[in-house]
Amino acid sequence: MLSAAADTNARGFREPTGLREKIVKSLGQLPPFSPVLNRLLATLAREDVSFAELSQLVEKDTVLSGNVLRLVNSAAYARRGEINSIPHAISVLGIHKLRNLVLGLSISRMWAGVKTPLSWSQARFNLHSVGTALLADQLAQSVSVNYPEGAFVAGLFHDFGKLLIAVAFPAEYREIEELLALGERPAWECEREILGVDHAAISGLALQEWNLPDPIRRAAEYHHEPAQNPHQELERGAATFHLSEVVRTASEVLNTLGHPVAAGPSSPQSDREARIAALLGSLSLAEPDSTRACFQQEFDTIRAFF
Repeated sequence: MLSAAADTNARGFREPTGLREKIVKSLGQLPPFSPVLNRLLATLAREDVSFAELSQLVEKDTVLSGNVLRLVNSAAYARRGEINSIPHAISVLGIHKLRNLVLGLSISRMWAGVKTPLSWSQARFNLHSVGTALLADQLAQSVSVNYPEGAFVAGLFHDFGKLLIAVAFPAEYREIEELLALGERPAWECEREILGVDHAAISGLALQEWNLPDPIRRAAEYHHEPAQNPHQELERGAATFHLSEVVRTASEVLNTLGHPVAAGPSSPQSDREARIAALLGSLSLAEPDSTRACFQQEFDTIRAFF
């Protein structure tokens, strides 16, 4: 367990001494963002990015270009003729979808070689993160939510704190696993007992270090407890839901579908279907079946890359 706490955070529990410094240091242990990814993240704050700009960015990365072309020529985007240029791919996918997919592919590729405990599965983490991002983006297009343009990135990074715990605190990570194996409490409660904070708060620290927009940072930081966000009402404004609620629902659906970050027993198919219906119903979706079908098609396509 870490040393006694020094700072009390916004949710009322105390952060261990040196936690922030260790998290920042562990971020430095991860592979640096590529120029493509840096530029893509910078476009989050603006909606006027052009086809030409995105084409130039993607074309600078040979592996990424190949994956984009492979994706756009997959069954999910089946067309009569083969697409063999990035500008043509963008015209088919659209700027929004291309930016999301490139972010997901880039992030997952970067973290593949990070040193983690033996029990950590980077494949599970990638699938859960990208799946949550895809579904959060689908949901944000279907319900009234603040900052819908940040849904994909908030979903992509919502559990990033789990990776940082595995990288920066391997001994504590094993203690958390032991508590979690008892099956009595969720991961974030076990993390608080061992570390003094949970992975969601650590995700928020990381996104703050990266200077991502506050609505994205807080959606990740409070995705387990949206009501604890002191800025929730102000940020939500006239929208029906806060982005953290959308991310929480998307993450829980991925868990129910059998794609959690940590391995665990799966529930029977009938129970899963009822749980998913209840989760999607909590957002009052007009067409939950259609939203899920669109997500499933995208997810089934992109998971082949992991």
